[in-house]
Amino acid sequence: MEPMEKNGRVSSAVVWVSLATAAVFEALTVLETQDKTARAASPWQGDPYDVMVSLAQFTVPMLALVIALRLLAWRAPGGAGRAWQTMRAAGVMTTLVGLTLAFEWGAVVVRTPSSFSGWASVLISGLVVNSVLTVPAALLLVSCRRRPGSSRGRRQDWLGDVVFVCRRIPVLRAWADADAVDWVRRRAMTVFVVVSTLAAAAITSAQAIGEGWTDPLLIAWMLSVVATSTLAFCVISNAVAGFIARPPRTRTRRIAEAAMVAGCVAISVATAFRDALWSVLGTGTLTSVPALAALTLGAGAATSVITAALLLARFPQGPSGPRRHHSDAAGVRLRRTGTNR
Repeated sequence: MEPMEKNGRVSSAVVWVSLATAAVFEALTVLETQDKTARAASPWQGDPYDVMVSLAQFTVPMLALVIALRLLAWRAPGGAGRAWQTMRAAGVMTTLVGLTLAFEWGAVVVRTPSSFSGWASVLISGLVVNSVLTVPAALLLVSCRRRPGSSRGRRQDWLGDVVFVCRRIPVLRAWADADAVDWVRRRAMTVFVVVSTLAAAAITSAQAIGEGWTDPLLIAWMLSVVATSTLAFCVISNAVAGFIARPPRTRTRRIAEAAMVAGCVAISVATAFRDALWSVLGTGTLTSVPALAALTLGAGAATSVITAALLLARFPQGPSGPRRHHSDAAGVRLRRTGTNR
């Protein structure tokens, strides 16, 4: 018991370090994106750098929030598996921060450092601070992930912890129903789509109002880009950290979901490097919204089709039927072990 408690305390401390690092990152990111003076001087205000900054600006606090809330159930049953899952979620969050900082450093290197002054110097100083904090946080997460005796089981997903916490709050106790939890697990993809669409609607509305957009096609295009990038983030992070344990899915559905995620990622990549892609595929300067939508959304659609074809060829239907992944079997074990109680 003592080694488990010791590892639990170490894991909790490392998670808090990653949360503190994410808080500093988010504070500086909000400053550099929301303050007009700071944004105008930012070395990474343009694409492809701004796409990564914008994605991290909203996904990092989402992860930080769910990680912080899960600390409320840290000492609930299944602590070893919970610590491992939480560490993986913190790893995803820190990876997003690290990738964003890498993009920002790329913008600094590409531009002429001697031209930086005023707000640009302040932002670069913040970039240095973020980098100094992120590197040790990432090393701590890696060291704890390799700690001997750590559990890698998925006996308790994050949704089960929500029930555990809600059952102890009188006002929320009625909502902690086993049927509702099972419904969410069976329709996890629907939940991800709804959450992504709502988040995209809020972000797009704020952007359209702030920038004074009046073109419906431009607004619809941004809504699509934000929704698809958020959906890819939800599905990938859930696969890594196990927020919702999903029941077994058919081979066709698994391939369809993988192709969809690949297409969503391709839309974000095409949006970030749209000028370079257009210089190869198109003529002139990319200024038309219909051309922009066709380029980015078309890249996503093409990637989805190619991914589905490759997966169908790589994993043909066998005579014994579709195989279950470990995560699918974990969803069955969750129901059998009574995590919905």
